[in-house]
Amino acid sequence: MPRTRAALLALTLLAALAGEAQAIASFDEVRREFRPSDARVLDRHGELLQRVRTDPQVRRGQWIALAEVSPALRTAMVLSEDKRFYAHSGVDWRAVSAAAWGNVWNTRTRGASTITMQLAGLLDDDLRRGGGGRNLTQKLGQTVAAQQLERHWRKDQILEAYLNSVPFRGEIVGIDALSRTLFGKAPHGLDAREAAVAAALVRAPNARPALVEQRACKVMRAMEVGAKVDCEALDMFASAALQRRGFAANEGIAPHLALRALTPALSRGEREEIRTTLRAPLQRFALATLQRHLRELRGRNVEDGALVVLDNASGEVLAWVGSSGELSRAAEVDGVLAQRQPGSTLKPLLYAQAIAERRLTAASLLDDSSAQISTASGLYIPQNYDRQFKGHVSVRTALAASLNVPAVRTLVMVSPASFARQLRAAGLPLAQNGDYYGYSLALGSAEVSLLGLTNAYRTLANGGRVGETQFLMARVPPSQPSPRGGRSNSPAIDPRAAFIVGDILSDANARARTFGLDSVLGTRFWSAVKTGTSKDMRDNWAIGWSERYTVGVWVGNASGAPMWEVSGTSGAAPVWAELMGFLHRSEASRAPAPPPGLVRLRVRFGDELEAARDEWFIAGTEQPLFAIPGAAAESAPRITAPSDGTIIALDPDIPPRHQRVRFEAEGRDLQWRIDGKLFARSGSAQWLPWPGRHVVELVDARGQVLDQIKLEVRGAGVKRLAAK
Repeated sequence: MPRTRAALLALTLLAALAGEAQAIASFDEVRREFRPSDARVLDRHGELLQRVRTDPQVRRGQWIALAEVSPALRTAMVLSEDKRFYAHSGVDWRAVSAAAWGNVWNTRTRGASTITMQLAGLLDDDLRRGGGGRNLTQKLGQTVAAQQLERHWRKDQILEAYLNSVPFRGEIVGIDALSRTLFGKAPHGLDAREAAVAAALVRAPNARPALVEQRACKVMRAMEVGAKVDCEALDMFASAALQRRGFAANEGIAPHLALRALTPALSRGEREEIRTTLRAPLQRFALATLQRHLRELRGRNVEDGALVVLDNASGEVLAWVGSSGELSRAAEVDGVLAQRQPGSTLKPLLYAQAIAERRLTAASLLDDSSAQISTASGLYIPQNYDRQFKGHVSVRTALAASLNVPAVRTLVMVSPASFARQLRAAGLPLAQNGDYYGYSLALGSAEVSLLGLTNAYRTLANGGRVGETQFLMARVPPSQPSPRGGRSNSPAIDPRAAFIVGDILSDANARARTFGLDSVLGTRFWSAVKTGTSKDMRDNWAIGWSERYTVGVWVGNASGAPMWEVSGTSGAAPVWAELMGFLHRSEASRAPAPPPGLVRLRVRFGDELEAARDEWFIAGTEQPLFAIPGAAAESAPRITAPSDGTIIALDPDIPPRHQRVRFEAEGRDLQWRIDGKLFARSGSAQWLPWPGRHVVELVDARGQVLDQIKLEVRGAGVKRLAAK
């Protein structure tokens, strides 16, 4: 026997009697410190939504309890690696003797390393096998550590830790990663043939398929003594299995939300399970519905879509589908957060503002006819979707039927700057100010995200109160930015105006002029919904809410390419309707109760422009008859000039008394107040500007406020005026 080998055997025997040299980790500590290479993103009930790889060095799955490993695999592993595993106390002295004797005669024998010894080498970096094998010191330490393990751990714990820690092939470590990568199944489902291949890989993880098959065949014969083993078939099976890479880096049904949820945790060095607010059954249904509908639109140049479902009360995200997945050529783009033009979906927020400011009521008549509006860059000539005009229509009809020209006329009353401020207050920030977009803002020329737009509709659903969305069950740390960054539960829209807009968007009769009575937008329960299509049919939207949920759907192309003949009712609306139906398959949705300050009145329309009906009004704006403008009751009194938010700059070269501001209003028996003080009684008045911020109010004979604007006067007129 060579001197070094004899010395190794002698030292090994001595080490076996040496006792404990150092403390060893407990089984619970090892299991607790185990880190998968993938983070798991779960739904609110703990169901897996997405698996995302976070460790690029190894492929390690979840820790698998021994009871969840197939009996065939346990048997194969013991027969292949350590036949006397249940008999020895860490070191198989019979195997040591056989190995030593084999070395004397230069014959091949199975190695003397037991499962326990291998585990000791896997748990301690100092004992880990290098490229040239273990040195003498490592072998001695491994022997001592194995005996320590046997003293403190049970056999089932040793085998469980070994199966979860042993390298198999390439980057694959542990039985969970092996089972899912090579066999596409969980460890509890491995059969005898798969178990034999797995056991063969432990001996030589990177061996050629032919060698793996030979070893697997020997394991099969040991497992099935006396049975005929078809090694040729096993060879073909092993070759096919070793070529598989089925354990994808990112796998599941919520990839975009998973990355968004994991980013803060990964930045802190955490690799753990993240529980979200999503509902897995709803997420699966939403993804399947979107993909099925897009397949039905095949041939219309549309391949992408996104959707989000919010809980009205909490702001929790219940479903988040960022793309159409395999149908998209840009599946990595998150359509829930991408900025796109919202088309007509901004109109409800515009009309809510005009109603809240008493510029309009739901029964006010607007002129849907050709319009040429002067702007700084020239004439703006809005058109309706169908290139036709309806004449004079009520606000209810204009909004529900999504008419463009009346919306632009409404924005002229409100002003783009004021509307932009309203959108920001509702949680929908814009990249530019209102003047940048001009009057096209009424038709959605700004870019917004699906999440922000859906949450703005949730503001309408909640009676005008804006709140943040959330997608994590755990409390978000203060350092982490919220998904939207707005204020929490703050009043943003007059609750009376929000109710009236919701009532309009739930009115099937009002939308009939554009969508017909049998529209996909109609549901068997109470719901309010609005569609929108951006310029050149690049983006298609359907946003709406029920008593409990707000659902937003976008359909289009991530590239921005236009769709072919895809409208609101054929694009996003069918998906929205199916989602709402799924949410309310066993849950009712009732119409909201009207807030205080509303009046319901029977109204008629001159020249029978529309059928008589009961209509909702903010108290003080109600009237029984609406006729074409020119009649006394054409609309509520309002300030027509200057616009809200006007800034007046005094010219220092002109005496202040010669720089007067002219106020104009529509209505009868009107009075003007500035900063609470009465200064004129008429439909128009001239005011001597005074530097500072001022509130201008239009009031009736009883002092009730009919309309108001805010303006600011800048300049050095105070001293000059005082000197006179």
